[in-house]
Amino acid sequence: MSPSHPRTPRQVINFSKQKGKEIIANFDGGLITSDAGIVWIAELDKKLGITEKFGNCFQDHRHQSYVDHSVHELLAQRLYGIILGYEDVNDHDKLRHDPALKIALEKLNELEDKKGWLAGKSTINRL
Repeated sequence: MSPSHPRTPRQVINFSKQKGKEIIANFDGGLITSDAGIVWIAELDKKLGITEKFGNCFQDHRHQSYVDHSVHELLAQRLYGIILGYEDVNDHDKLRHDPALKIALEKLNELEDKKGWLAGKSTINRL
């Protein structure tokens, strides 16, 4: 059934670019998340450097050849999860696939790459 009135222009929200790729929000479908507000939180965090400064308080004694996620990334992922209302570390096994969280953590190139998942509950728990 077609609408009786012409379609209104779509509202598009532009975010800052990452690695030369545009980040936009619209309502056309595709990779969908209910937690898109985290992209704004992450941009504010980058400007203020909160998680970066917090991450600098830790010493990483892990052997770097086995490290997939930096301390800063793990802290940011955990804090962003809490901000989104996911208090339990267990929630990160599902959140690791969330497109908005991947964008917030600057993992845009790995959106479709299963090897590029974010940290799961076990990795974050060892932090």
